[in-house]
This record gives sequence, C-alpha cells and structure tokens, in this order.
Amino acid sequence: MNILIDITHPAHVHFFKNAYRILLDKGHQVLITAREKDVTLDLLQDYNYPHRTISKMGEGVIGLGFELVQHETRLAKIAKEFKTDILLEIGGTFIVHAGKLLGITTCVFTDTEHAKLSNTITFPFASYIITPECYKDNLGKKQVRYDGYQELAYLHPNYFSPNSNVLRAFDLEEGQQFFIVRFVSWGASHDVGQKGLTFDNKVEIVNRLSEYGRVIITSEGKLPDIFMPYQMKASATIIHDLLYYAGLYIGEGATMASEAAILGTPSIYTSTLTLGYLDELAAKYQLIHNYNDGQAALNKAIEIVSNPSSKMAYQTRAAKMIEEKSDVTQWIVDFVESH
Repeated sequence: MNILIDITHPAHVHFFKNAYRILLDKGHQVLITAREKDVTLDLLQDYNYPHRTISKMGEGVIGLGFELVQHETRLAKIAKEFKTDILLEIGGTFIVHAGKLLGITTCVFTDTEHAKLSNTITFPFASYIITPECYKDNLGKKQVRYDGYQELAYLHPNYFSPNSNVLRAFDLEEGQQFFIVRFVSWGASHDVGQKGLTFDNKVEIVNRLSEYGRVIITSEGKLPDIFMPYQMKASATIIHDLLYYAGLYIGEGATMASEAAILGTPSIYTSTLTLGYLDELAAKYQLIHNYNDGQAALNKAIEIVSNPSSKMAYQTRAAKMIEEKSDVTQWIVDFVESH
C-alpha cells in the first residue's frame, strides 16, 4: 500500500510519527510531505524521518492563498508519481482537493470544532473525517469517531516513556518543583475574535508561580524582554518529558494543555476558545481546568501548587483515563490498512 502523509504543523509530526514507523515495519510504502512552519522540519530531522518540503507558511491572507495553491499543486504531482493509495493529514485542507481530482482516498483528522473556515473548504471533499468521540459536531456519514484524543497517538504509554535526563539541560533535578507556561500567537484563522491571557495576567502568573518553583515559558511568538529569562531554549523533541515532570502547566495552548493532562500533570487552559476534547478531560477525568479569565486561572494554579499531593492525584486520574481510551496509533494503522 502506498501511503502519503502530509505534515503541516509541528504537532502533526508527533501525531503521525509512531503510525509512520509501524506502517513501514509492516511493509507499506510511506512518503512524508511537509510544510515549513515553526519547528516542523526540525522535528522531522530530529526523528530522522525522510520528507519532501513542498511549501513554506504564507504571511497574511494573500500569502496563505498563494501557499495553498502551491502546496496543493506540488502535492498532486507527488501523489500521482507515488501512485498513492491513501492521503492522510490533520486539518486536511491541503490534501482533499488533490485527492478528489486524482481519485485518491483522503483521511482528514480533526479535533477542532471552531476551525470554521478551513473545515468549510475541506470537509465536502474528504473521503473520511476522523474525530474523537467527544467531538461536538455531527459531520454526517463521512465522520468516523475513535475513543481517544489526538495526543494519545504519541503520549500513550505504549509509545512514550519519560526521560529524566532532559532535566539536566535545564539544571533541574527530579523532584524539583517547576512549571510550564505557554503563550500563543493568536495568528490562526480560527483565533479571530478570541483571546487568552492579558499582559498583566502573564506577568502576575510568572511572578506568583516563581514563589513556588521555577517557571519555564514556551511561546509561539517573540517574548517581551521581561519574560526572556524564563524562555525555554531547547529542542522541541523534549517538551513532553518536561511536561511529564512539571508540577503544573498553565497557558493558552490547547494542545499542550491536553498533553500535560494525559501525562498526569495538573493542567490549566486559559482561552475563550472551547474544544470538545478539553471539555471531556475536564468534566469526565478532572485532568484540566478550563478558564477564560486569567485571574481565576491563576487562583486555581496557586491552589494546585500549594498542595504537595496534587501531582499524585492527577497521575491517578490520568492512569484511569489511559485504561479507558484507545491506543490511537494502533487505531490509525488498523483504519489505514482496512481502507
């Protein structure tokens, strides 16, 4: 079977990396195409995954439109030459039109209900739209649901084992209290009209948490000078190890909030955006606390870090969640092989 995986965002490298390896081991031909965005290419190189870069993220509406045409045109040519049987992508916008034109099965993975624009130009052309069970919208007969979360494709214990050696890169010791804070750039199309933490919120969060341990900031955009001493300066491949050992995650990033929760780290998500999988992790498993108010989020954070037994309680909840959910990577492999 000839399988083409299109990678358009750093998080998607993690999502597909284990399925890619398993499908290759089972004798399939697998080709990765990629978009130059943030650290996507760095991650592929770090994992030593061969890939073909076919576009660079455009700037502004015109730039993104040009990139869409360029990416789809190059992808269609590559897919035809590769004699592709099935196309895979998170979001799916870049693959569905080429797939429709060439008669290739397309699998669009998504967990983002509020990505209205991209969903509108993508879903009608997809063969399958694959979502978690907790996805809020009913997408009709094309929708296929799995009982899990995208982050379980790479953080399930079958694939992830924390490496305490990464702590040394930050002059940390196992058991030392530290916290991960995440700021996003609010540049995506589905971010329009939404918000997270104010600048004052960010300053207060960093200052207050610093009273209880070390603060490490990871950010999509350039940080103001006041936050530079806290900035994480390390390979993106180790962030999950850091999240595992952290005493708390707080930030505007939904993916990282889910990752922390799955790893058993107390997680606080601060945004006006809502997502089905974060709602379930909060309501069913009490692994995430969702807030659209920065002060309320900080109050919860202080409550958690002030309690020495917090981490253990969240790890117990995470273990229960893992027992109840699917091995998402194995689900992907089984689905691809059956289609």
